[in-house]
Amino acid sequence: MTFLRFALRRLAEMAATLLAASFLIFGAMYLAPGNPASFLLSGRSASPEAFRAINAQYHLNDPFWQQYLRWLGQVLRGDFGRSIEYRTPVSTLLASRLPSTLLLVAMALALVVVIGLALGWTGAVRGGATDSTILVATTFAVGTPSFVAAVLLQGLFSVKLGWFPSSGTGSGPASMLWHLTLPALALAHYLIGMLARVTRSAMLEVMGHEHVTVARSRGVPERAVIRRHVFRNTLGTVLTMGGLIVSTLLICTVLVETAFSVNGVGQLLDLSTTTKDFPVVQAISLIIVAIFMIVNFLVDLLLPLVDPRVTLGTRGGAV
Repeated sequence: MTFLRFALRRLAEMAATLLAASFLIFGAMYLAPGNPASFLLSGRSASPEAFRAINAQYHLNDPFWQQYLRWLGQVLRGDFGRSIEYRTPVSTLLASRLPSTLLLVAMALALVVVIGLALGWTGAVRGGATDSTILVATTFAVGTPSFVAAVLLQGLFSVKLGWFPSSGTGSGPASMLWHLTLPALALAHYLIGMLARVTRSAMLEVMGHEHVTVARSRGVPERAVIRRHVFRNTLGTVLTMGGLIVSTLLICTVLVETAFSVNGVGQLLDLSTTTKDFPVVQAISLIIVAIFMIVNFLVDLLLPLVDPRVTLGTRGGAV
């Protein structure tokens, strides 16, 4: 399959998936109990005229399909509507909170890639007690939810040792990095354990292949064997986890940002869900779906470069 045909097909699939996701996201909010108009009034009593005015302003009384088509048309123009809770455009809210979330996700992703690959490599190569220790540590990491890790990290490094702030985002690049260190660790720990175990298993499997045995029999140094013939052939397996890693990071930011009071998109999603701020929840959910699909698209493009046995559109399959 040529690159152009593959790209066009995937883009068409992504457009159809986004359309279906937009319908589900828009409709799901209306299944939740409560009325957004009541949140606008903050519990205050109001006359029927006031309720009618609010419903008219936000088109809450229009038929579902009219509301959906109106919202979809706005989204296609880059307009996510106006927040019911904050009374400001959703794009403005996202722009003010997005830098914190992007920095947090980037820090967590860097920790996942560096530490996860290093632990997987070390466990596969060293074996013995080192491998057993890494397996125990990664099992503990995989079995510990993000919010539990957040509480443990706060209690140890913020409350007891006082090394890091327990909440907030900070101001300025250095301060933001300092404030987001613990949240990034809480966000990354699960994926570090998972990536380490996947890398270890993939490397151990490749070590038993014939080409590795032949390279060793020819006197190729062990480090070169591991780097060129073992680790390189596991990158395809590791790369296929890219979509899962990014989607998990984006979803878990809701828990981690709430636990550490990080002024980011994840905390905004949590607050907006509580107050039934439809436009904000719908915008963030749709953006997460779009990012997930873009990452998977990029993974499919990179796989043939990492593993020549894989062709475009065949993830993990040798041809």
